[in-house]
Amino acid sequence: MHYVFNPAPTVSVPIVGTTARFPVHRIYCVGRNYEEHAKEMGFTGREPPFFFLKPTDALVVVNAGATGTLPYPSLTQNLHHEIELVVAIGSGGKNIKAADAHKHIFGYAVGLDMTRRDLQNEMKKQGRPWCIGKAFDQSAPIGPITPTAAAGDIATAEIDLQVNGQERQHSQVSKLIWNMAETIEHLSAAWELQPGDLIYTGTPAGVAAVVPGDTLRGSVTGLETLQIAVK
Repeated sequence: MHYVFNPAPTVSVPIVGTTARFPVHRIYCVGRNYEEHAKEMGFTGREPPFFFLKPTDALVVVNAGATGTLPYPSLTQNLHHEIELVVAIGSGGKNIKAADAHKHIFGYAVGLDMTRRDLQNEMKKQGRPWCIGKAFDQSAPIGPITPTAAAGDIATAEIDLQVNGQERQHSQVSKLIWNMAETIEHLSAAWELQPGDLIYTGTPAGVAAVVPGDTLRGSVTGLETLQIAVK
């Protein structure tokens, strides 16, 4: 087949324990999915889940044991970190029931949903879409994917983010408002999930700004840590 220019290479993430890689299809993100974070953003209660997407080239893929680089993005003076557990979908489907969701999960990774908070807030005030605050270049760092069989009991895992060695965010995956299975049920009612989809499941309380020179280290029990330096 002849293209007018060379197509972009497939974006992929390393997999723990193998040289094979996970090709990425879409990136879904769940908003306000920990109660304490919802409160710090001015909301309360078990609201229906809502979602936004990031492009696959927003990923900053960091290998195990390495420190990735995150260039400080343009147009913002208030770049926030949001540590998240990422679910990697191995088999797709539509209208997946929560009870069957585990059959569709390939594995898990540690991710960061970086946010241009000032731009997001301005768009909210104007009642406009806030893609500019969430879906910008290199806004979705991610570490290696650990297959489900090697990940342990993710549902009870601790999730943590340190900035320059100081803890900023800490919680447990069990405190998700909508757990992983429920999230997959809701998502697959709106979109047909595909192999290669990534789901950023939400962030705990403690989101805050980072600046050039900061080093972020995110962890979820049982998974490879994610370390990234803001430049």
